[in-house]
Amino acid sequence: MGAWIDQLNAALERYLPEKRLFLRSETNTRFVRLRPVSQGVILTGTVSYMAWSLVASSIMFFEVVGSNDLRENTRREQSYFETRLNDMADQRDRALAEAQAAHTRFGEAMDRVAHMQTAIMEGEQRNAELTRGIDALQTTLSGTLDERDEAISRVAELEALDANAQLAEATQNLGEVEQTLDFVLAALNRTADERETIRTVADDATREAQHLALEYRLIQDRNTRIFTQLEDAIEGAIEPLDRMFSAAGLSSDSLLRQVRAGYQTRSASLMPISISTTGTLDPNSDEVRANSVLAALEEIDLYRIALERTPFARPVGSARLTSAFGYRRDPITGGRRLHAGQDWGGSRGTPIHATADGVVTFAGRQSGYGNIVIIQHDFGFETRYAHMSSIAVTTGQRVSRGDRVGGMGSTGRSTGVHLHYEIRVGGDPINPMTYIRAAQNVF
Repeated sequence: MGAWIDQLNAALERYLPEKRLFLRSETNTRFVRLRPVSQGVILTGTVSYMAWSLVASSIMFFEVVGSNDLRENTRREQSYFETRLNDMADQRDRALAEAQAAHTRFGEAMDRVAHMQTAIMEGEQRNAELTRGIDALQTTLSGTLDERDEAISRVAELEALDANAQLAEATQNLGEVEQTLDFVLAALNRTADERETIRTVADDATREAQHLALEYRLIQDRNTRIFTQLEDAIEGAIEPLDRMFSAAGLSSDSLLRQVRAGYQTRSASLMPISISTTGTLDPNSDEVRANSVLAALEEIDLYRIALERTPFARPVGSARLTSAFGYRRDPITGGRRLHAGQDWGGSRGTPIHATADGVVTFAGRQSGYGNIVIIQHDFGFETRYAHMSSIAVTTGQRVSRGDRVGGMGSTGRSTGVHLHYEIRVGGDPINPMTYIRAAQNVF
């Protein structure tokens, strides 16, 4: 071992020549030899310490910058999500208004078609009656023409016999037959004109029915495009909400059932459109698709209520995370213990906000927590805000997400100004960052 150190000293002698450190006292003088290996060890330790200090400072700097960017992105995403929900609500209202207007126009068109069909049937019935009348008149005309021919034959016979009395009677009968014939011909002309008029009306009614059918198909195509766009937009809005609850380990179906059980009354704008029960209902009809869209919008409204009552929000806006959830060295005793929440550092009096809707069950001072506010939420959640310098709520008060509950401080068992934030379910603490991270891509 000594030979190896001597060889190393010889190799480093060129770069780190041996030095002596003199220590003088009142009676004697001593010196300490700093061989090349000793100098190398001292130099390496110094450089390593400086490098470690530089890396640690860089990590702290980038963490602070990243935290500010994350808060800014969170605010922008929250504003985008709220704007998107408002746009979807406006689009839903416009689509419902257009669907109702189209339904009204369709009803009017069907009424007009029914009237047209009634007029066509009446015209066809009248045409049949006129046809029968014409047939009867033609039969009568044929008989009259036969009688006229017979009368002419008798006149000829009477002329041959030179019977003046019979000739006068035959001439009178012939005049009556001619009058009857003129009347029948005039009736036939009127019947023909009336039949042409009815045929014209029937043709117009048929063209009008075809035009209404085309207009109805165009309305159906437009409604199909509107409903398809609405269904895609609703699916795109529900998917990130469902992912958020899943990322937090929550069952969205169970939460929605609980919300639906607590809110039995529906908004008037989300009530299903009434549909007649007569006949077979087409599953692709506008009424069915409109009710499907309304049901999806009601589901989004239930998601909104569940979201407001679940602690997904951050308790402080401008603050840095100083201590995470989990086991750590206690800053006061030095022992290892569970840190049941998260610590957020900031200046004294920094506003602290409720992370979900709920009821304040405690607001006051409590042993190591100092000034603390405890809020009970739906679905078994409880949030705690400790070490506050001031309290802005009272026990029994109902608060909404974002309401100010107090200011940041250092009361109780604390080593500096910060907020100790906890989320508990059934009395057991859980990691608040699970919910904050789950909501990052939604808010």
